[in-house]
Amino acid sequence: MSVAVHLLTDQPGDDSDDFDHVVEASLNLASGRLVVLGCTDDYDAAARLDMPAGWTRIRVSRRGLAAAAFPDLGCEDEPEDTEEIRLQAWPAPYSEPHITKRCARSAAGRDGLTPR
Repeated sequence: MSVAVHLLTDQPGDDSDDFDHVVEASLNLASGRLVVLGCTDDYDAAARLDMPAGWTRIRVSRRGLAAAAFPDLGCEDEPEDTEEIRLQAWPAPYSEPHITKRCARSAAGRDGLTPR
């Protein structure tokens, strides 16, 4: 899994065609600090990124879901088998969570995942 975090000053353009799954939500960063960690990471060692205090919009874009779900076991460290996650954060007033693009399980095919 590859994770990239982009701290922005304004809302980025829509590039959802380049990804399998894209969602947005608002976070209230009262401390002005965004903490980024995985579910098994050590909280004390997690990355802490300074942002303006207050409401922040987060967009999570994911690609490579099918390959990561069904990797070629002979080459597990190949880029083709890596799920990519991009987090974009920018100051913005609160708004409801939004699914821009949803990747769903497919009934047909080995890929098992198909963008809607």
